[in-house]
Amino acid sequence: MPTSRVDQLSNALRDLQVGTPDIEASAIVSVDGLIIASALPSGSEEDRVSAMSAAMLSLGERIAIELGRGSLEQVYVKGDQGYVILMSVGQEAVLTALAHSKAKLGLVFLEMRRAVDSLTDLL
Repeated sequence: MPTSRVDQLSNALRDLQVGTPDIEASAIVSVDGLIIASALPSGSEEDRVSAMSAAMLSLGERIAIELGRGSLEQVYVKGDQGYVILMSVGQEAVLTALAHSKAKLGLVFLEMRRAVDSLTDLL
């Protein structure tokens, strides 16, 4: 039986997390702020995560353009408990990942970029 697109996207998120132990959770969100697929911890408010992710990406894009930094590659927020990292997936979605505070960010960015490449094909 063929798997649905959402199942394929969810599997890609799980693969990202299994292959990159520094990533604790992830989600794919539409630029409108709706969850497309997620591998978030239970108890997470997916609607809030998705809305904030879309808003942060939009703001990051505007800042990059207004300040002449070119097209946006990523937005990340560092808190004392870890990182929230966002990357565009084409023109229609955002990959959001939560990484722990000791994460090797170079590796996380690399693996997220690889995931974005494969997710773009699925979307």
